[in-house]
Amino acid sequence: MGAADIVPGVSGGTIALVLGIYERLVGSVRAGSSALGSFVRLDFSGGVEWLRKVDWAFILPLGAGIGLAIISLSHLLENLLRDHAVLMASLFLGLVAGSALIVWRLLTVRDLRRIGIIVAVTVVVFVLLGLREDTSSESAAQIANPETWAYFLSGAVAICAMILPGISGSFILVMLGMYGPVLSAVTSRDIISLAVFGVGAIIGLALFSQVLHRALRDHYNSVMAALIGLMLGSLRVLWPWPRGVDSTALQAPNEDVFLAIVAAVLAFAVVMAIDALGRRVGHHTTADEVDELTGD
Repeated sequence: MGAADIVPGVSGGTIALVLGIYERLVGSVRAGSSALGSFVRLDFSGGVEWLRKVDWAFILPLGAGIGLAIISLSHLLENLLRDHAVLMASLFLGLVAGSALIVWRLLTVRDLRRIGIIVAVTVVVFVLLGLREDTSSESAAQIANPETWAYFLSGAVAICAMILPGISGSFILVMLGMYGPVLSAVTSRDIISLAVFGVGAIIGLALFSQVLHRALRDHYNSVMAALIGLMLGSLRVLWPWPRGVDSTALQAPNEDVFLAIVAAVLAFAVVMAIDALGRRVGHHTTADEVDELTGD
């Protein structure tokens, strides 16, 4: 998830869906945000009770892995995306396409209403992503000297995107003009800016996780259909030509076509293999658990 969140156009939430840990992640984040709310209201006993509901054995290793990936892989991914733009975009395209198929399988109701949601969300996301052609901080305008509050707001908005499959938090930062400043704060160890960004991310995630949890509980199939639309619409960013994930422009294949097809197919196959393995070892949501969540 950390490696995916570094790349504008790829969502860590998509990786969570592929690995079958998405609802577990949302549940733990929601419990943590409820604990934070209780502590703010000075309800310490309630806060402790909510903290006990957090799956710490799951969330702590996950958080450590995300942080380690961001620190150790950011430079490598930056080089790969620059030197092998078409190949990397093809890999991500296959990954997200496979993820969309996995979520389709998780639907327990596939009626015209859900199909309509998928089509509508796909079209809206596809069109909105096309409003800005450039997705990288080098090619898209970035804020030169952002105010402190800009770090807070960008953290709150970007973290919400990071937990949603199909929406890249890094891409949101690029669109807000804050991708470059945030990366600069990381490399220059600007503790104050990073702290403000982190507080915004915590508050945004706390509020959004509550909404997402209730939506999954009360409108499971509609929410999952919307997530499929998000992933399918985001494929515009991942179309390999002309510049990989650095552009939302669409161009006919003109280089490395065979390798791009092979990479996309292999990535798709890997996702299917991971899904099959997850079902075998029991990490994916069962049909009974889906029925309990479904309220529409």
